[in-house]
Amino acid sequence: MTIRVTEVTTPAELREFCDLPLRLHPSDLYVPVPERRIRAWYAGTGPLRRYGPVHLYLARDETGCPVGRTCLHRSSALDARVGRSVQLFGLTEFADRRPLGDDPAKELFDLAEQAGTMSGCDLMIGPVEQCPDESPGVLTSGFDRRGFSGGGWSPPYYAAAYERHGFTRRWPGRTWICEGLDDPGRLPPEKAFPFDDRRLADERLTVHRGRGRALRRVLPQLRAVLNASWAEVEARTGVSAADFAEEFAAWAGELGGGLDDRLLLWLSREGRPVAFVLAVPDLSWRGARDRPARRALARLAPGGLRAGGLRTGGLRFGGLRASAAPERSRGQAVLVAMATLPQWQGRGYLTLLARELYRNLGAAGYRVLRGHRVPEGDAAAEAAYRGMGGRPLHGTAFYQRGLR
Repeated sequence: MTIRVTEVTTPAELREFCDLPLRLHPSDLYVPVPERRIRAWYAGTGPLRRYGPVHLYLARDETGCPVGRTCLHRSSALDARVGRSVQLFGLTEFADRRPLGDDPAKELFDLAEQAGTMSGCDLMIGPVEQCPDESPGVLTSGFDRRGFSGGGWSPPYYAAAYERHGFTRRWPGRTWICEGLDDPGRLPPEKAFPFDDRRLADERLTVHRGRGRALRRVLPQLRAVLNASWAEVEARTGVSAADFAEEFAAWAGELGGGLDDRLLLWLSREGRPVAFVLAVPDLSWRGARDRPARRALARLAPGGLRAGGLRTGGLRFGGLRASAAPERSRGQAVLVAMATLPQWQGRGYLTLLARELYRNLGAAGYRVLRGHRVPEGDAAAEAAYRGMGGRPLHGTAFYQRGLR
């Protein structure tokens, strides 16, 4: 059997590209990357456009059936952070070689190596989206536990394929899960996250919720907090104003036009934001039953724009709202970001925000909180999950290989 890899150039091929993992993976475990993102990269309109084109490829067997996919792109920001010229690849999915008799993974990896060599790169890393922090990577444990929005899922043979083909692990981490958040017998927030409330007045601290006009004014400052907190983390690159607004727009669109204002909290000191946490309702449960549901989830597009929404960086999206969010998400949420300005780290400010988020989750009827990948050794980020009684969900890693 011969594997042939070609670039995606037609709408029909793009449809095959998007549908491939829905055919490869179990419906109760795999959660697709939203199709709107893939179509934006294909059209050259997504956030990656500032770094150059994103090329999508399909691998086919001798009958023409798709058995693998990947995309190739570059990021000058990540090059600068790593200190090397890096060929990135992502959206990488492939069939297991055992029933095929051939190896789609090898052909996709060889394609990335050839592209990187021709571009003068000396390293390739994947699978990543815009940067590693926005990607789940490859699962290295927890294969029997379903993925979630932004958390991803991959079968055991993926990690085996990378390591068989000479890749080594980079930026290991773990996703997290906290359950029973609505249990009245759970550990009270003030005991789970001790914080002396007298400090609120002494240090002129105020906890805010993400509401319309206030959020519009503070959003650029929250981006500054996020970028500053990431400054020393190799796998994380700065987020532009347009990208930050685009991510908020995407979340609002995927949730039908609104986020839950109880799950976006920020802390100001003397009127200036110094820390924030952001969680969003998790709709990935909709894809955990059957292929049509997963396909519908994958095809969610930004929409539901409402009067009173906010505009930032030329993008308009629905104002934050709390109505019926737990019901739409079946009481499940995903923690996507936590950040503190470096000069205020170590003072318990994220402990305070984690306490209030924990309180809000329980009061609003959320039962489960899952968390995006936490880099190995990031005790401060893990503390938020441990305080809520959480445990690791998946082990994850990215993979790197030097180029000859």
